[in-house]
Amino acid sequence: MLNGFRDFILRGNVISMAIGLAVGAAFTAVVTGFSNAFITPLIGLATRGTGDFSKAHYTVDGVDFPYGLFVSAAIAFLITAAVLYFCVVVPMAKVQDRFAKQEAVDIKAALRDCPRCFSEIPAVASRCGHCTSEVEPDPEALSLAKLPAQQH
Repeated sequence: MLNGFRDFILRGNVISMAIGLAVGAAFTAVVTGFSNAFITPLIGLATRGTGDFSKAHYTVDGVDFPYGLFVSAAIAFLITAAVLYFCVVVPMAKVQDRFAKQEAVDIKAALRDCPRCFSEIPAVASRCGHCTSEVEPDPEALSLAKLPAQQH
């Protein structure tokens, strides 16, 4: 039982995930600190609040609602999400697109029915393989297969 647990823990993707979580927590702490130190006071200045905006609250029937904490957390979340998206997701998508292999188009994959015998034939076919009647190739399939249009 412990051998299975050890194998699970020592698997590469589990260790990578743990490192990613630790780096993510540290990054979140930095973004939260930046948000509390710079962004939230700027919002407080813009809204003519006094002091630190993250300490803003209101009281209803003796119950204290610290809405500034929520605003600070929301700002930190938005900054974290934007940085991760623009600095990790977008560049990785571009790298994957650049190195992705172009899939070859299978010209026989697109099928249609022969108008004479109703058998399935390739969309790029100009003659039915079953009844040998001449058929008009599908222009869209010809363009996908990068074949020239046939002229009569």
